[in-house]
Amino acid sequence: MSQNQQAVYVCAMTKGKLWLPEGELPCIPLSQLPFSGGDMVTVGDYQQLPVVGIFNCNPVLPDDEMAGLRDLLPSLSADLFALVGRVVQLDYMRQQQAYCGRCGQRTEFDAQAVAMRCANCQRHDYPRVSPCVIVAVRDDKRLLLAQHPRHKTGMYTVIAGFVEPGETLEQCVAREVEEETGIRVKNIRYMDSQPWAFPSNLMMGFLADYADGQLRPDYEELRDAQWFDSDALPPVAPKGTIARRLIEASCTLAQA
Repeated sequence: MSQNQQAVYVCAMTKGKLWLPEGELPCIPLSQLPFSGGDMVTVGDYQQLPVVGIFNCNPVLPDDEMAGLRDLLPSLSADLFALVGRVVQLDYMRQQQAYCGRCGQRTEFDAQAVAMRCANCQRHDYPRVSPCVIVAVRDDKRLLLAQHPRHKTGMYTVIAGFVEPGETLEQCVAREVEEETGIRVKNIRYMDSQPWAFPSNLMMGFLADYADGQLRPDYEELRDAQWFDSDALPPVAPKGTIARRLIEASCTLAQA
């Protein structure tokens, strides 16, 4: 069977959005696409089917069939979600690294190297990934959860933030928790990680225990922060997110 006749997961990007006809990620042969693609790259396989990113779709896809990566979070497995997220990050790279950082000339996407290549000076500029920490803090049977201004549904989640230059991950965990909530933590330990294409982060998840300090939310960063009993939590981050895995791990420890 030719590649054009084999079913593939199609991740077609336009203006930072994914083509999701009928609200779902299409899995169809490339020969059935209702558009022609510009650059194309295979980012991996899911259940023995290729996952293909397509950029510069022509004609531009209808707005009512375009959506963000978050819309797929409830419906995709973690593995497929990560591969689609890789396509989203590559699209972000194409937008943000469109000019060479050495000579300033226009770059072009090199599908083989998965990088932006400058034809003038031959520099390859690879995707830039921003390291972040995300941490669930527990005090015996209580969990520290916060609500961010961007969460319009009343959802609570755990504390997160970007790693600063010269900072270890553990130092970043301690700093972010204290800056955003006023408390200090101890027994910081790594648990898990997740690529997070919003727009190009790598989330490194930690568990930590309350050490001391009074809860004083930073209302420039947060809308609210509270201690919640592990068996009486508010609406929290959805399944499939590392935040949810950290919350569930902390609840298991609290109830042990």
